Amino acid sequence: MLNSLNLTIAAMSIVALFGSQPTRAAPQTPEIPGWLKKHVGTGDGQIAPVVLKRARALHQRKIRQGAVTNPCYLAKDATRPSTSSGGQPGRRFYIICESRKSFRAVSSGYGNGRRLQRANFSNGRQCAKNFSNAEGSKLTMGGSYVTAETRTSFKGYHHQSGARRPFHRTFLLFDGEGDTENARERAIGGHPAVFLKWQCRFKNPTSPHADEEGYVPYGKLVNYTGGRSNGCTTWSQSASREILALVEGNPTTLYIYPESSDIDAVAGAVKKGKSLSRAGLYWNAACLKAIGSPKFWPKSKLQPIIDDWRQSLPKQPPLVLPICK
Repeated sequence: MLNSLNLTIAAMSIVALFGSQPTRAAPQTPEIPGWLKKHVGTGDGQIAPVVLKRARALHQRKIRQGAVTNPCYLAKDATRPSTSSGGQPGRRFYIICESRKSFRAVSSGYGNGRRLQRANFSNGRQCAKNFSNAEGSKLTMGGSYVTAETRTSFKGYHHQSGARRPFHRTFLLFDGEGDTENARERAIGGHPAVFLKWQCRFKNPTSPHADEEGYVPYGKLVNYTGGRSNGCTTWSQSASREILALVEGNPTTLYIYPESSDIDAVAGAVKKGKSLSRAGLYWNAACLKAIGSPKFWPKSKLQPIIDDWRQSLPKQPPLVLPICK
């Protein structure tokens, strides 16, 4: 009920922002409409031409196939920095509704990766260097997705307005194709950039979330808006409510840049000292300077390394939280 109420309220906000949506999306024109062109570019709050072109093409294809009817579509540019020049979370996720002539850019996280003995595929806080579709890599995988159902789960209690209150987080599942077809296997989707860091447990036998002994976990909310995730697409809490309301029961497309071929092509151009623009390639200039060169880790190469690492881990006793004082 909590999830439904939140989504209903958010849906009202979406209607106010984008206008009432038609039952089916109107056909898009091949040409980028004039009102949208001002939002195309590499500046803050803009969408790079190649990202928009592919996002539009994916949406049009899924509309023709009957896979989606939502007039709005989503896109993400994972080559952009986490923080803008003004110190605010960098805007690299896009909500586009052409039928209503609306465009919005919001912040979003990317996968933080891992640092293992056999392979270091971790990402810094500001720019993503490593990408992969390997399960357990905790990395972003670019390509085509369609939003699916949502799942809301209880994470524990936290302190709010002078009382201990339950915290629930809604997770939007993604279905992929090609390099992203294992999105469900990887549990890749979208959710608010906040988690509950457990600290202790307290007695609350009347709670529907209590364990067999009547205890529930308690912790502190940690907000990492615009930062790194475990491979999922994350948004601020306010943006999450709007996006979830937009796609709840009405799936749409999501295109994430870069794909594996883009990463390999950019890496190749950097190695040869070629200009990306002359080669017809794109990467955010500030982040390319920071990372030197991007790297794609194919599942076939990285998965065995991750599996061996997991098997080498010693068995840990079950986590038992201390009693809250």
